[in-house]
Amino acid sequence: MLDQSTFTLVNPQNGNLAFKLSIFEDNCQFKEIQRVNYFSLIWIKKGNGKVKVDFSEYDFTENQLLAFAPYQPFMLTSDEKIEGIVLNFHPEFFCIHKHQAEIACNGILFNNIYKPPYVSVDEHSQNILDMVVDQMITEIQNTELAQYELLVSYLKIFLITATRLKNQQQPEEEQIDNSNTAPFILQNLKNYIESNFKTKHSASDYADLLNITPKALAKITKNHFNKTLTDLISERIIIEAKRELYLTNKAVKEIAFELGYDDEHYFSRFFKNNAEVSPQMYRDTVGFARGMN
Repeated sequence: MLDQSTFTLVNPQNGNLAFKLSIFEDNCQFKEIQRVNYFSLIWIKKGNGKVKVDFSEYDFTENQLLAFAPYQPFMLTSDEKIEGIVLNFHPEFFCIHKHQAEIACNGILFNNIYKPPYVSVDEHSQNILDMVVDQMITEIQNTELAQYELLVSYLKIFLITATRLKNQQQPEEEQIDNSNTAPFILQNLKNYIESNFKTKHSASDYADLLNITPKALAKITKNHFNKTLTDLISERIIIEAKRELYLTNKAVKEIAFELGYDDEHYFSRFFKNNAEVSPQMYRDTVGFARGMN
């Protein structure tokens, strides 16, 4: 590849970062907690270590692709040199919600509270992604007509390839037998959270729905998801709040009410405690319904 290691495209309308591709040879830039207002895809080419994200910690190895949504806190730690590629893109450059029908990466690659935030890259996919990255580097240095459109097209190929991979690698639900009721409970729990997170915010609510003791449900949830049930519920609420903040012009008070919070100030504190930024700041920096693509 070229000697240059960082390639950046700026939104000419506001001067903010639109798209950036970086080649890194150490993890210095990720050693502190990252909270950025754009999507991040980190492809680990060499090395291994640990990734801390939201409330959990996971191991990562070479040829894994990590995916993080705007303001999702993460950091990488490693006792060895790690090398890889980072893609950053702002929702104004490419909004995954608006393009969900064609890309389908939301809820799989990004914003999946039930699965680890990474996907393993096999040899075939590695060849595709390497080719796409090379094309991106070439195009980002090209200021000719339709530069944005071509970069978005390459980004779509990258996202679709990664999303297909993660879909293929989703572990099958554990084999269910008479001695193991956990998979039934976990699947029902996911269904109940998706159906009720706007109105039921406490762990005990879901224990009641599942007819199981809170302590037993807490143990199953922690063992399977590496998160507490309260963490799962909070993450799901925050994902929906973020979606409303940057896809609609609804007032924060209205979003809070729709998510089951009568007190706008309580909701704003809850959002800031989980996202490290206020709802208004999130909207101001991530943007609403004004994406270029």
